[in-house]
Amino acid sequence: MSFALDPPSRGRRGMGRALLGDPMGLAGLVIVAAFVAMALLAPCIAPYDPVALDVKAKFVAPSAAHWAGTDHLGRDLLSRIIWGARLALGIAITSVGIAGAIGLVLGLVAGYGPRWLDSLLVLVFDSLSSLPMIFFALAVITVLGPGTATLILVIVLVSFPAYARLIRTQTLTLAGADFILAERAMGAGAGRIIFRHLLPNVVGPLVILICMDIPVIIMLEAGLSYLNLGVKPPSPSWGNILAEGYTSLRQAPHVVIVAGIPLVLATLGFTFLGEGLRDVLDPRGAGRRWT
Repeated sequence: MSFALDPPSRGRRGMGRALLGDPMGLAGLVIVAAFVAMALLAPCIAPYDPVALDVKAKFVAPSAAHWAGTDHLGRDLLSRIIWGARLALGIAITSVGIAGAIGLVLGLVAGYGPRWLDSLLVLVFDSLSSLPMIFFALAVITVLGPGTATLILVIVLVSFPAYARLIRTQTLTLAGADFILAERAMGAGAGRIIFRHLLPNVVGPLVILICMDIPVIIMLEAGLSYLNLGVKPPSPSWGNILAEGYTSLRQAPHVVIVAGIPLVLATLGFTFLGEGLRDVLDPRGAGRRWT
């Protein structure tokens, strides 16, 4: 007598094979893994202190001593880019993680709670979503002052309404499904239905949206830091490096080029990974691709 594999285990393995078999998803996974490894291992792999000054070596072109060159204060650009990855990913992952958790809870409450509460929460979501992201960010930063904590707060306030609306829509769709109605008929409580049936089914789309939003958050952080409204110098933010390179663009164009490459690669990596996850988690393709 033989026994089949546990269906959830087989599903997870099938998802992994499908993601690795998708060229776009695989490319995104490799790029994202490289950035995550670079961020985690920054103290070990950065060749120099990212804030150490060596004015005599300012604007050195890429060479064996400084693979990416130096900036206007003689700081090693490769080291600043590596530490900047830790800063960018730390802010992005922290902010979207908090926003995702808030959106998940509020979306489930709105979709499965009483109608009056749903209407109130939708009004809040719509009100926050209608605000222009950049102007709202500038207003909050003006009131609270620039800094990493303020930047994370701005990203959370800007992001969670979209996550909550997604979860609410998924919850409303699932709430009328046959298996949910059967659970209710058997006397299952709201807690069991939410945690056992609704939550596992709404997390997938949320993960995809968060993955697609991370490059947007990285760009927002870099843009605000470029305007001196985000991470304050001398912290090695990619936006700070771009701003410093722009002032010396004619004298040392390599600074802007070096700072722009990780932004482009991070955007491509998370976008490709998000597209790959969307294909893998698409229920219409699940039976076709996981077998």
